[in-house]
Amino acid sequence: MREEDLAGAVEAILFVSSEPVTVQQISDALQGQATPPQILDILEGLQTLYSRMSLGLEVRRVAEGFQFVTRPAHGTFVKNFLKAQNLRKLSPAAVEALAIVAYKQPVTNAEVSAIRGTESGQVLKGLLEKKLIRIAGRRNVVGKPLLYATTKEFLVHFGLNSLDDLPSFRELEEIFREGVRQESLFKEVEAEEKRRAGKALEEGAGASEALDENLFSEASSHEDDTPAGLQEKPEGGEDFGDGEVKEGENEG
Repeated sequence: MREEDLAGAVEAILFVSSEPVTVQQISDALQGQATPPQILDILEGLQTLYSRMSLGLEVRRVAEGFQFVTRPAHGTFVKNFLKAQNLRKLSPAAVEALAIVAYKQPVTNAEVSAIRGTESGQVLKGLLEKKLIRIAGRRNVVGKPLLYATTKEFLVHFGLNSLDDLPSFRELEEIFREGVRQESLFKEVEAEEKRRAGKALEEGAGASEALDENLFSEASSHEDDTPAGLQEKPEGGEDFGDGEVKEGENEG
């Protein structure tokens, strides 16, 4: 394998690994196509290349291995991106539990679970990992359960200056009622549109029936107005023009 291809293979291995990769691991992956000293030279060359080009990534020697990491100068932007991604990944259950903690804090797991009607331990654990809630002590009751409260990160993520900026229960109730009223209004408008459409169809059907009846009446009237000379002759006789039909008579 050419040296350029070897360098590309080593770079690809570093890229797909989430953990530091040792020289021996790379050597095993290359199945003996490069010696450990050659692999080490390639890794050090990649370090120099990425450092010189000032790219968003760099190759760093970590825990007796090598790993791709983001450049420290770009760390703030990467953190902002990851925070946004973490918020987008909040499940409906997590949002529900977070709202309960925000309005009832400090609150225990049992209290959150009682309000939600289901066990909430795993959900609260996930919110702790995202640093949206924190352990705020223990309640002084039997078992001394942990108390949960929101964090500064919670305020930052939701654009709040303090917990006082949270909507009040009355405001939430008004928003909910307005949403219900709008939904009800939409249903009323939809029902009215359906009623009008049905009425238009009925009127259209009635007009069609009236038109058919008029056409039938006109056709019957035309039949009555047909001149006598054009009317159909009866079978077995001749029409002499005076409306009298003589049967069984021959000329002469």
